[in-house]
Amino acid sequence: MIMHRSMKGGQEKEVETPPGDEEENTPNVEIQERGDIYFFYRPKVGEEDPHTSDDVQRLYIVLRPHTSSQDKQQQEKKKKKKKEPPQEEKSMLLRLIVMGKKSLPDPSKRGRPYWGFVELVTTKIQDIKDALKGEEYDTKTRGHRHKPAARALGEGVYRILKHHSGKKMHTHLIYKLEFPSEGAENQPQEELNVEREASFLIQIKNPIQGQFKTKTTKKKKKKSIFPAHLQGQFGKLRYHGADPPDFLNYEGCEFLLISASDEIHEELGLEIEVDRSCSDLVNTFGETVSADALLRGIWV
Repeated sequence: MIMHRSMKGGQEKEVETPPGDEEENTPNVEIQERGDIYFFYRPKVGEEDPHTSDDVQRLYIVLRPHTSSQDKQQQEKKKKKKKEPPQEEKSMLLRLIVMGKKSLPDPSKRGRPYWGFVELVTTKIQDIKDALKGEEYDTKTRGHRHKPAARALGEGVYRILKHHSGKKMHTHLIYKLEFPSEGAENQPQEELNVEREASFLIQIKNPIQGQFKTKTTKKKKKKSIFPAHLQGQFGKLRYHGADPPDFLNYEGCEFLLISASDEIHEELGLEIEVDRSCSDLVNTFGETVSADALLRGIWV
């Protein structure tokens, strides 16, 4: 019997696959973290009317985790030891991620890694708004400059999971979009490789092995410093799976995304349901960013 995990109306549930619909050789999947995922793009400085990916300065991903397997394990241990009611939920965590190539990995070029890093980790929504808003500034060489505000590009749900394939284990970041809706155009989404659903292998970079050398690296100010229990996971390896996802809670954390599939159920046996009745992104960030690309699927 396959257990599908679904989200609807903000509530998650497990759905059993009816007998006869089970897949043979179902992958062994363990969900480590689940939450909301938002995509944004920022046009280049001085560019107010972008029409292609060449007009884009940065692609951002915001992860807002709800629960992780470790959170549940820790709460269960505390309840068993102290026999107390579960603690109140921790403040909502927000991670702002920058993709180095200004797009997600190309699904037609599987195996090619795309680099990214965690720019900001916070529990304050205003910090994310400040990072996404526009800015006016002056330079000695080019005079007055305008950095446009970011535009909302996509909204959905995500999972970080462990996938056991034979004797090997790797970690995936998977997501499924709620917005733009099925009937909307997908002009910027297609150019920036933000598919309706996708699965990526995710590998965390060992910070003591040196940083990636890219144009974006020059603007990256922070180098991640993991606590001993996380740093020890690497040993002498240059990369480690996102197990646990807590690696992503440290600013400066570098990682690789590698396109695995655009059919989550076919690859992993998971069915993620989404709620398209309203946009949390618009309600949360609507006063800071334009939502036309999100709701209509057009360049703005």
